[in-house]
Amino acid sequence: MARLAVIAGGGALPARIAAAHPDALFVTFDPQAGNLPDGAEVLHASFERAGALFAGLKAAGVTEVVFAGGLTRPKLNPLRFDAKTMALAPAVMAALKAGDDGLLRTVVGAFETEGFAVRGAADLVPDLTAPAGRLAGRAPAKADLADIDRAVTILTTLGPLDIGQGAVVVQGLVMGIETVQGTDAMLDFVAGTRARFRRDGGVLVKAPKPGQDLRVDMPALGPQTVTAAAEAGLNGIAFAAGRVLLLDRDEMIVRAQAAGLFLLGQEV
Repeated sequence: MARLAVIAGGGALPARIAAAHPDALFVTFDPQAGNLPDGAEVLHASFERAGALFAGLKAAGVTEVVFAGGLTRPKLNPLRFDAKTMALAPAVMAALKAGDDGLLRTVVGAFETEGFAVRGAADLVPDLTAPAGRLAGRAPAKADLADIDRAVTILTTLGPLDIGQGAVVVQGLVMGIETVQGTDAMLDFVAGTRARFRRDGGVLVKAPKPGQDLRVDMPALGPQTVTAAAEAGLNGIAFAAGRVLLLDRDEMIVRAQAAGLFLLGQEV
C-alpha cells in the first residue's frame, strides 16, 4: 500500500496537504519548524545525511514523496556527510552552482533512484489550481490584457535562463522581474518606485518557466500576494491556468474583491 511523505518547507502548503492526507509522514529539516500539523508523524532530517533520510522513509513504509513549501539552499558541512551524501556530493555541488531547476532535477533524481515516486502537490490536492477564467474582480481592460501579454513574453524569454516566475508590467513598462527574493519582495519594490517612474494600473503575471518540473517547483500565489499587489497599485493578477498553486483561494478572492483587483486564470 502506498504511503506519502511530505518534504515540508515553509508556508501554508504543507498544512493543505496534511488536511487531504492526514496519514502522511512529515519530513522537516528544521527542528524548530512551526508549520507542521498537530499530531502528525514527523521525521527530522539533515541535508548532510541523505542515507539516514532515505532509510527512515523506507522504514516508515513511504513509497511516494511530495515537496511542499519553500526550502532555502543549505550550507553544507562535508565533515558531516554520510556515505550516501558523499556519493551524491559531486552532482549536488555542481547543481548548487547552477540555477534552481538544475538543483531540483538532481534532488528529484536522487529520490527516484532510491525507488520513491515524486508527486506534485496539485496532483494530491487538485483544487490548489484553477482553470482559465476570472475568479474575482472586473473584466480586464484592453490595456490590462496587453500588459499580461507582454509579461508572458518576458517570462517565456527569461525562463531558459532560470530567472523568476513572475513579472509586473504597467502600461507596457516592465516594473519588476521576480528573482531569488520572491514575488512579495518584487511587489514591495514596485510599491516603493517613485511616482515619476510610475504609471497607473498594471498587472502581476505568475507562470512557470518553460520546461519547469511542476511536481517540485510549481509557482504559488496566496492572500499576502493579493494584498501586496493592491499596495503596489496594480489592477490585477493573472496566472497560468492549472499551473500555479493558489494557497487559500477563498481568502485570495475576498481580498481581491475588497481591493478592486481582478484574478484571472490564463492559458499560458
